[in-house]
Amino acid sequence: MKKNIKKVVLAYSGGLDTSIILRWLQDVYECEVVTFTADIGQGEEVEPARAKAQLLGVKDIFIEDLREEFVRDYVFPMFRANALYEGVYLLGTSIARPLIAKRQIEIARQVGADAVSHGATGKGNDQVRFELGYYGLQPDIHVIAPWREWDLNSRTQLIEYAQQHQIPVPSDKHGEAPYSMDANLLHISYEGKALEDPWVAPDESMFRRSVSPEKAPNEAETIEIGFEKGDAISVNGVALSPASLLEELNRLGGKHGVGRLDLVENRYVGMKSRGVYETPGGTVLLAAHRAIESITLDRGAAHLKDDIMPRYAELIYNGYWFSPEREMLQALIDKSQEHVSGTVRLRLFKGNVIVEGRKSPKSIYSQAHVTFEEDAVYNQRDAEGFIKLNALRLRLLGLRG
Repeated sequence: MKKNIKKVVLAYSGGLDTSIILRWLQDVYECEVVTFTADIGQGEEVEPARAKAQLLGVKDIFIEDLREEFVRDYVFPMFRANALYEGVYLLGTSIARPLIAKRQIEIARQVGADAVSHGATGKGNDQVRFELGYYGLQPDIHVIAPWREWDLNSRTQLIEYAQQHQIPVPSDKHGEAPYSMDANLLHISYEGKALEDPWVAPDESMFRRSVSPEKAPNEAETIEIGFEKGDAISVNGVALSPASLLEELNRLGGKHGVGRLDLVENRYVGMKSRGVYETPGGTVLLAAHRAIESITLDRGAAHLKDDIMPRYAELIYNGYWFSPEREMLQALIDKSQEHVSGTVRLRLFKGNVIVEGRKSPKSIYSQAHVTFEEDAVYNQRDAEGFIKLNALRLRLLGLRG
C-alpha cells in the first residue's frame, strides 16, 4: 500500500528516464509533481526541460542556474582538501548531489510538498547520496525512488512505457547506447554498456571535454593560477568568478589532453564499477593547489591534511556531505588554508600538468636555510644531536640483541 502523497518534488533532467518517472509518479501515486532542474554546468541547455514538463501537465516548474554556488560552496571547499577517492577520482559526480538534494528540500518546503523523488537506480551510489542529503536536511521527508519500486527493468520496457504515454523518445534512445553519461562543470562521467568490460578501451569518439594527448598541440602552454586562502581566484592575471574560473581551466586543460581517468572503483553499495571520467579543469586545479600549499603550509599541517584526506574523500563519495564529521573535517581544512595565497605557474603539454614555479607573500620557504652556499642561519653541527636523540631508541633495541 503506497503512502498517500499529495505533492512531490522531482529532480528532473528533462531526459527520457526522468520524463518517464514524472508520468509514473502521476499515474501510480496520483499526486501533483513539481519539477526541479538544476544547471550545474552540464553543457546542455536546461530550458527545454520546461516545455517537456509542461507537456506532461506540470504546473510548478523550477529551473535554476546553480553553477556559481556549485563551484563556490561545494567544489572549492572539496579542493581545499585535495580530495581524491581511492587515490585518483576527483569526485565530480559525488560533489554535485548534495547541492541538488539541498535545493530540492528547499523547494519542497516552499511549495508544501510532502515528498521528493530522484532518478537514481537501485544499484548505484547516487541513490545513497541524494537520500542521505534529504534525510539530513529534513528527517521526516518521504522519498520516492522509482527504480526501486517499478517493474520497468529494461530499456525496452522504458521505451514502450514512453510510447504508450506519448512521451517523446529521442531517436538515439531506440538503439543501445554505448554508455551512460553524467556531466557538470567539474567533470563528465561515462559508465555502462561498452564500458562494463574493464578490459575494453573507451572509444575516442566518446569524449566531449578533452582531446586525446596524441591530438593535443605540439607546443606547451604556460599558465598562472592565483590563489587566496586556498581558493583559485584568477587565471593568467585575470580575476574570475568560481564558475568562470573552472570553465577556463576546463578549456585550457581539455585543449591539452589533460584530465582523463579510467577507473574501476568500489561503490558504497558493495560492487565494483568501471567509470571513465573527464576532469580537465579539476586536474589542473589540484596540481596548482598542492603546489601553492607546498610553500605556505607547515609540515605538520600538510601531513595532517594528507592523513585525513582519504577519510574526507570517502565521506563525500558515500554521500555524507551534511554529516557532522564532514563539517568537522572541513573546519580543520579551512583553518589550514588561512595563508594559502599566491601564484602558481604550470605548463600544460599532451596530457601533463607540470608545475614550473610558485610564489607567495605568505611563503615559509627559506632560501637562506636550504642554500648549498655558505649561510649564517643554520648550524650544521646541530644536526648531530638531533640525529642521536632520534636514534636513541633504535640503538637501545640494537643493544638488546
